[in-house]
Parts: sequence; C-alpha cells; structure tokens
Amino acid sequence: MSQHRASTVCLHGGYTPANGEPRNIPIIQSTTFRYESGEAMGALFDLEESGYFYTRLQNPTADQVAAKICALEGGTAAMLTSSGQAASFYAIFNIVSSGEHVVCSSAIYGGTYNLFAVTMRRMGIHFTFVDPDCSEEELEAAFRPETRAVFGETIANPALTVLDIEKFARAAHAHGVPLIIDNTFATPVNCRPFEWGADIVTHSTTKYMDGHANAVGGAIVDSGRFDWNAHAHKFPGLTTPDVSYHGIVYTQRFGLEGAYITKAVAQLMRDLGAAPAPQNAYYLNIGLETLPLRMAKHCANALQAAEYLLAHPKVAWVRYPGLASDPYHKLAMKYMPNGTCGVISLGVQGGREAASKFMAGLKLASIATHVADAKTCVLHPASTTHRQMTDQELHDAGISPDLVRLSVGIEDIADILADLEQALEQI
Repeated sequence: MSQHRASTVCLHGGYTPANGEPRNIPIIQSTTFRYESGEAMGALFDLEESGYFYTRLQNPTADQVAAKICALEGGTAAMLTSSGQAASFYAIFNIVSSGEHVVCSSAIYGGTYNLFAVTMRRMGIHFTFVDPDCSEEELEAAFRPETRAVFGETIANPALTVLDIEKFARAAHAHGVPLIIDNTFATPVNCRPFEWGADIVTHSTTKYMDGHANAVGGAIVDSGRFDWNAHAHKFPGLTTPDVSYHGIVYTQRFGLEGAYITKAVAQLMRDLGAAPAPQNAYYLNIGLETLPLRMAKHCANALQAAEYLLAHPKVAWVRYPGLASDPYHKLAMKYMPNGTCGVISLGVQGGREAASKFMAGLKLASIATHVADAKTCVLHPASTTHRQMTDQELHDAGISPDLVRLSVGIEDIADILADLEQALEQI
C-alpha cells in the first residue's frame, strides 16, 4: 500500500481479502484461539511464531486496523490500545524506567500532562516541561544524562501551538533518544511526523480517526528508524535479554523495524492489559475510510468559522493555525500545508463569565467533553479537561481562563455560523 495515496490507504490498507473472504475487515469477537497442540501454542508464547492466542495481547481485527494506521503514517509496526491515554503511557513506559527522565513540551492535553507530571512521577519517571517556542539553547538545557525520550503534540490540545518537529527531533537525536509525537489533531492526512524526524507517533483514535464519537481508542506507530543498538545502554529493555521470554533480545530477534512495538505488546499489553475491543477496532476502521474527506471539510469549516470569529466585536481573540495572522501559521504551512485541524480556541469579551454564557447559548453545538468528531462541540478547558492544573501550569500550557475550545464539525458552514452568531448576540 506504500505506493498509494492516503485516501486509498484509508480504504484498502491493512487488509487484503483472499478469494471468498469478507471484503471488509471482520470482527473477530473471540477472547481465545484454538490450536491442535501445546507445542504450537508454546511457540507463540515464546515469540518464536506469530499468531493469536488471547485477545488481551493481540486480535486480528485490531492488528489489521493498526496496519492501516501504520501505512498511513509511513511506519514499520503499529498497535492499537484501549484509549489515547493508554497509548501515551505505553509509548513512554516502553523505553523509560524509574529514575529516568523525559523532556516534554508544556503545551499538551491536560490528561496527558496529569499522567506525566503526577501519575508517572509516582512511578519514579520525571518530566521537564519546556515551552514549545523555546530556543534551541533552552531546549538543550532541559536534557539530563538520564533523559530517554522527548514528547510533544503536532498541534497542542487546546492551545493550538504548532510544534517545530525538526527542532525537537534534532535535540532528541543529538542526545541519542527518540522523539515521540502525538499526531491526534493533525492526523496522518495532514501531517506525517516521521517525514520531519519523529521516531514514534501516538494517536487518540477516539478523535478524528473514529470521527463519530463511537469508540474510545489509541494507537502507537514506530518509524522503525531509531537505532536502539547505537544507544544500547539507554534502552536495555530492547537491547538486553528479556528474562520473561527466555532471554529474547528484541532488537536482535525483531530488528529495528519491529523491536519497539513487539516489546510493547509482549510486555506491556501482557501485563497491563489496555487492550482494544475488536468491536471498537471495527468502528475505528469505518471512521478511517472517510478520514480524508472529513478532514478536508473540518479544516474548510474551521477556517471560515475562525475568520468570522476574528472579525466579531464580541470575540476578544482567536487562535487557529490556518489563519494568516496566527503566530503559528508559518509552522503550520511548513508541516501541514494542506490544512491543520477543525479545532479553534477563542476568548469572548467579558472573560470567563461571558464564555460560559456563550457556550450555554449555542443550540447546534453541544457542550461536551470531547473534541474532533463530525458534530460541532464546545468546552471550557480550564474548568474541565485541565482543571487539575495550577494557574501557572495552565499559563505554561497556553490556556487562559477565558479560553473556549470550539471543535468545528462537518455540518453546513452556514448553520454553524448562524449558531455562533445567535449565541454571541446573547452576551
């Protein structure tokens, strides 16, 4: 499928039915798989053969959808998880241990920040959060001898900062560690971070990939290009024997192209079990088939909505990378020349109280703890998804108290604008 374009891969990637087989990826709704001998199953447990024995580790439906996402991102191996949060956790925990350190952009989703700054800190993994707009010297100063990865979001949720992927990739590689990018908002339709130096990509597939608020899920994709062996002392989990699999060395057995994802499945999914349901993987695949069409509509609608809001006297400010006046427009055109996403951040004249009144006045758009699906929705992050953060942490993440996150759907743009207008009139 590598020779095909994204819209074709979204339809045909990951699964090629043989004669008489289902045309669509089938749902393999089974926890277990039958074998005729214990020896045959034992080979699977020892990672000597590929196959399926228990859906907590792998399932054909999930693997076929993961292969499609892998092809879209241009990677060599991929896996699905039960949520985007699980994907973020696995992506880091697969290579970072207690006592080690990660450099991370401060402009990230609030749930990810809490995972990193609080929960994983209790596990002994430390994070230094840096301004995504920091200088190369400031970025360099964040690294430590025990740094094992760098993490950022292509387009930050909800600050909508655009990460300079090449700058962060250079810094990561200069220190012999991989760059992990959450590409949820841009999707591989609008940005392929591997082409700009990233090594691992994560997604909350709950968002644009599913596209219809039907199924929670996540994905991790490996570029297969990071040389774990060149920095073997930093990544012993990949480059030294795994005693739980009779001494397998992942980089030796599965190569650079497969070591990282195989370890994440064989160890983390085995032990932590954040496995995707086959039914959810099936729903995700349905969403992927129309992803390019929907992203084009999301971006077109969002740009028109952003232009409308920017000119409205009751709107204090608008952040959308597609706007020529946006501070991240230049980076957006570099990394995402065909469009960014359908999410707009804005402030309403009158501050937080006016923002609440504006949201309550919307009729077409829903107030929902969700973003990036077919229907327009709106949220006040400071009091919901990011409410655990301090004022300083909110500031560092680019989230002001009056920020409203507007996720523009694929409804008719005239109806979206009419809804915004009548809600603003009530302020």
